[in-house]
Amino acid sequence: MVTLSNADAALKEYYLDAVTQQLNEGVSPFLTAIEKSTQYVYGKNAKCALVKGNMSRIATGDEDGELPDSSGNTYYDVTLPLKNIYGTISITDKALRASQDSSGAFVNLLNAEMQGLVDDAKANFSRMLFGNGSGLLAYITKANSTTNFTLTSVKGWFKGMKVDIADASGAQASVSGLKITAVDTANNTITVGTAVSNQSNYVGYPVVISGAYGREITGLSAIFDDAALYGYTKTDEEFFSPYIAATTSLTDDDIINAIETIEETSGGKVKMILCSHAVRNKIASLFKDMRIMNSPEVNAGYTGVYVNDVPVYADRFCPGDRIYLVNPDDFVLCQLCDWEWMEDDAGRILTRVAGKAAYTATLVKYAELICKKPCAQGMIQISGS
Repeated sequence: MVTLSNADAALKEYYLDAVTQQLNEGVSPFLTAIEKSTQYVYGKNAKCALVKGNMSRIATGDEDGELPDSSGNTYYDVTLPLKNIYGTISITDKALRASQDSSGAFVNLLNAEMQGLVDDAKANFSRMLFGNGSGLLAYITKANSTTNFTLTSVKGWFKGMKVDIADASGAQASVSGLKITAVDTANNTITVGTAVSNQSNYVGYPVVISGAYGREITGLSAIFDDAALYGYTKTDEEFFSPYIAATTSLTDDDIINAIETIEETSGGKVKMILCSHAVRNKIASLFKDMRIMNSPEVNAGYTGVYVNDVPVYADRFCPGDRIYLVNPDDFVLCQLCDWEWMEDDAGRILTRVAGKAAYTATLVKYAELICKKPCAQGMIQISGS
């Protein structure tokens, strides 16, 4: 007979390992390849000392000459709050009772809830990897009605998302909790389920994931778009300034030059190229001798095109006008723990929802992404795409 106790046991002993593996290895080739570690976590913060080396510590000289200086490194202390990432499943009391006498029915019920949770978590984590931590999705360019808006982009948007129209700075909500009921990718419009008063006043305002406001993981956009990174101004500290190039018509030379320049100027190594599906197809057409095969860098079944032995991966959330050239070895996902179930004081995972005939379980992860060598990352901006 199915009970809350054996349902809890199933979530903890069976589903957690399966979900953790899918969320660590099935989100994107980039996330799969980067280090995940607890060693950089201190209390509620991720702390990491970024190291800029100096070749002056290694030198040749006379047998009895001066030894090289031992204080060549420059250290940059980075402290960021761990971001709180939650995912929930919900089971009504009616559904639970209806499956009490059938373990198969209950397993199907849990499987459906867990698959939905995994799919949502994959999408949101992948989206955050390309963001700057603000939760920004796009800007409103036109208010077509009280419920329909044209945006700068609807790439990666989907029905059911909850968004806020932030104030002009993106720091707080002007209109919150709007549920998207339709997405028109051809015209870059969304329809929301709640009418927005004075809708024309919000033209030019940012739309963000509901309640985000700087609470998301610091992704790739922060490295290339923001004037400062981890509290350091890029114009003052070249270590935090990545390679950025622009092109109006992508050529093979653009990509080769970017790889070579990054490696020559930073001493780093480009090991992965991330772009949209359309851009990957364009790259494939530029390099006729490339093969499509499994990458030795990523061990999760992803396939990619190769440029100078560097795999090129398409990601649905990568902006269509950008090509990221990165080294996953330079990144670390600092995490307090891996994915875990929240438990109440009695150790229960499934807990009663106050005022409702339902039970809920919450999956949590406290983490932040840090790039240990920003100057060794690159981006090609494609204008007019």
